Amino acid sequence: MCFLGFGSYFCYDNPAALQTQVQADMKVNTARFMALYAWYSWPNVVLCFFGGFLIDRVFGIRLGTIIFSIFVCVGQVIFALGALFNAFWLMEAGRFVFGIGGESLAVAQNTYAVSWFKGKELNLVFGLQLSMARIGSTVNMNIMGWIYSRVQDLLGRTGHSTLGLTLMIGGITCLFSLACALILAYLDKRAEKLLCKEQGKTGEVIKLTDVKDFSLSLWLIFVICVCYYAAVFPFIGLGKVFFIEKFKFSSQEASAINSIVYIISAPMSPVFGLLVDKVGKNIIWVLCAVITTLASHIMLAFTFWNPWVAMCLLGVAYSLLACALWPMVAFVVPEHQLGTAYGFMQSIQNLGLAIIAIAAGMILDTRGYLFLEVFFSACICLSLIAVVMLYFVNHLTGGDLNWSAKKREKLQKVAATETLEVFNRNSNSSEIFFILNLPERPSLAPDRDTRNDFVRPFLRRAVLESTCLACRSAVRHS
Repeated sequence: MCFLGFGSYFCYDNPAALQTQVQADMKVNTARFMALYAWYSWPNVVLCFFGGFLIDRVFGIRLGTIIFSIFVCVGQVIFALGALFNAFWLMEAGRFVFGIGGESLAVAQNTYAVSWFKGKELNLVFGLQLSMARIGSTVNMNIMGWIYSRVQDLLGRTGHSTLGLTLMIGGITCLFSLACALILAYLDKRAEKLLCKEQGKTGEVIKLTDVKDFSLSLWLIFVICVCYYAAVFPFIGLGKVFFIEKFKFSSQEASAINSIVYIISAPMSPVFGLLVDKVGKNIIWVLCAVITTLASHIMLAFTFWNPWVAMCLLGVAYSLLACALWPMVAFVVPEHQLGTAYGFMQSIQNLGLAIIAIAAGMILDTRGYLFLEVFFSACICLSLIAVVMLYFVNHLTGGDLNWSAKKREKLQKVAATETLEVFNRNSNSSEIFFILNLPERPSLAPDRDTRNDFVRPFLRRAVLESTCLACRSAVRHS
């Protein structure tokens, strides 16, 4: 299950790991190079609303996972063939197909997790999935350049053929993930027969008309998300050449430092998820993450200090923000709007990443890395302003985004007591439904990054059911 997304995450950052080779062999500028990331994001501006629907209503979890894995494999093959045939437009088409499968595959992976594991087990499962995704990204950053060198030695030359063969070798990881999807489908089918269980469902309900009911707090969360990730993922996509040009790193050293964000994220995301769970105060954590990220970009832009310090800070901040930001959506929207809220959040995130990727490439081509870092810093400043606004809006409206964990737990106990009283009084079903659907936060905040995919309504319901388990058990035996 954890390896389902390994190939997708490995190949997603193939362009970043081979930036110098792609630009030299395909003879493209930075703007066209960054279009490879934009083409990945474009389909997910729309598909993030329908991934769960396709799994629930059209394909089913098993067939859906296999189909999305095939899209990932086919997209990577087309991407590699574009390099082999020296056709950059074909590489862009491959990234588009790859994007169709990549994000939806993450939804399928989460659906499997919730189908097979319940309650507190989900913490470990989602932590392992996130860590495996980050490991895939890290391995890609550090090994693809070496593979290119070996293929170059084998063919005796550089060029688009060497690049294409290297990308084709990288695609083996997608075949591995497809094999995992087939094996998991067999195991899930067998479990369905033995345990008489139903296929997993995302439980998503997407209603675009709900957008008009979104609160100001939710829109500020959207702004934070878009502006923050716009300064992280495009920077990683362009980071290798930045470290080579400014700090005179070798290609291997540049790849290593460019991957440190993912290396730190692998073990730290579950740790920060637990920390935020225990402490609460989500807005404060998000504020700390944004300020740390801003400091990191300023250090990289205006100093020649050891960049390992700035990149390590960026890795820590990136991990912390994911654990504190994404769960806040569940605090500010009712249960029936969660699917729409998270779908919209992913949609505008992908739209922002697509636009910023192209803009970053154009800035780098015309102005250089200093102006690019100033641009990224400006994005983080917008995110910082949105965080401060969110703090005051939450305070003035009496919101719960910055409650401590102890206060939240106390209110949960009060809610559980009220639920028992409602059942004992045989009150109407609407009151029971209201209490059982009090806003609650998932135990673990998914990452991304993403990219995405990230928190899903079914995770929230699983945690909510775990919270109310004792209450419902008492009702059944009363």
